[in-house]
Amino acid sequence: MIRFNNDYSHGAHPKVLEALARTNEESYGGYGQDVWCEKAAAVIKKHLNCPQADIHFLVGGTQANFTVIASALRPYQSVLSADTGHINVHETGAVENCGHKVQTLPAVNGKISAAQIREEAELYRTSDIPEHITQPKMVYISHPTEYGTIYSRKELEEISAVCREYGLYLFVDGARMGYGLGASGADVTLEDFARLTDVFYIGGTKCGALFGEAVVIVNPLLQTDFRSYMKQNGAMLAKGWLLGLQFCALFENDLYFEITKKAVEYAMEIRRAFAEKGIPAYIESDTNQQFVILENRQMETLAKNYVFEFEKKIDDTHSCVRFCTSWSTKPEEIRALTEDIRRL
Repeated sequence: MIRFNNDYSHGAHPKVLEALARTNEESYGGYGQDVWCEKAAAVIKKHLNCPQADIHFLVGGTQANFTVIASALRPYQSVLSADTGHINVHETGAVENCGHKVQTLPAVNGKISAAQIREEAELYRTSDIPEHITQPKMVYISHPTEYGTIYSRKELEEISAVCREYGLYLFVDGARMGYGLGASGADVTLEDFARLTDVFYIGGTKCGALFGEAVVIVNPLLQTDFRSYMKQNGAMLAKGWLLGLQFCALFENDLYFEITKKAVEYAMEIRRAFAEKGIPAYIESDTNQQFVILENRQMETLAKNYVFEFEKKIDDTHSCVRFCTSWSTKPEEIRALTEDIRRL
């Protein structure tokens, strides 16, 4: 069986494993206070053009999400999210479990707009009973979104402007950041995220690392005591150098960008194969996640040789499914799948 159901079904890029093996007999300080975390932070800051950023390395995406939110918000404050957002639908209420309400906004193609955020912020600002309702204080978006769509620089600038007008923190979930940056037509860079957000993270788990996310805190107000929140929330890895070392390997010679862009190129081959066969997309995605509407018999045929994600039933004879490429996808896997699509 060839897996296209997610982008974290393989271990790590060989360069990451080589770095881990090469340093295995060496010893380092613990809890992220080591030479490798320092080096990784330094190389990331160069890409951000933001020397004042504070960078911390956490193990996974859900952990990064609730730790950032818990550290930023007071108990009566909430976070705005697309109704399809990861913190709302895929994290078992982790944010609510740390004491903060997720206020959802209806997404369009996985995204929310500056206008929606303004409307929600204005409702609170003009409320006659603000002490009886939660105060929206943070906006959470994903890049790419759960549907593989990406924000343009213009959209991000508009959202950032509204957040700053109303005093809201802007937090970007970048678990699949590499695939968003590598999308054709993408005009947002890491430097843009550092310029327009308060905090975001660069995903490693789904982009070539064994595990790990690099949380980038730009707003000085959110930098204070963040390590204390990490420790309190179980997000401080004793062997922290394992995280820093992996990001050093991924960012050396721009490997991170190379392997994620290749995954997107493979996804575009899958997209073209489905389109040429007349199989419609459920949503147009320019990243490594491709959502298509298959007849159930087509789905059953492909399921004989491939593992992919069932999303939802469309009607009695059609279903929406997701095919996901990754840094580890091989060209022969793409050839096999596209040939089988053409034979449907």
